[in-house]
Amino acid sequence: MTSIQERLYPDLPCFGCGHGNPKGLRLRSYPGDDGAVTAEFTPWPEHDNGLGFLNGGIICTILDCHSAAAVVLEAEHRDWPPLPGAALPYVTAGLDVRYLRPSPLSESVELRAVVREASEAQMTVDVSLIWDGKPRAEATALWKRWRPRPAAS
Repeated sequence: MTSIQERLYPDLPCFGCGHGNPKGLRLRSYPGDDGAVTAEFTPWPEHDNGLGFLNGGIICTILDCHSAAAVVLEAEHRDWPPLPGAALPYVTAGLDVRYLRPSPLSESVELRAVVREASEAQMTVDVSLIWDGKPRAEATALWKRWRPRPAAS
């Protein structure tokens, strides 16, 4: 099955979700039957926080990028395409991350995102990283409509 990222923005060079970045994480997110967007992420040994757990920066990145898939899918469903000059219809305007428990470095984790509020101007997404049936990190992501500005002359 083709992921949201591969279908809607296959050439994006984003480190977390861009499949146009050969050194990136290349996150793959999928629509779920319950309206949530889900993904599985398997950390690399390089993602070690120095104590044998998943690094907080990597956690933040995958929560941000997984929420992006939910936002872009919602925008597609509502027919809100990217504006002229924008690579995506929305950009991250804020990410409030809460680290709840250590996340494993050597096992896959589950990602889950749900769009809580959506307007053409902005969207709010609840996103979580889950392992062993328990949330390890949660975030609220705020996304705003990307309105490219003309280049200054």
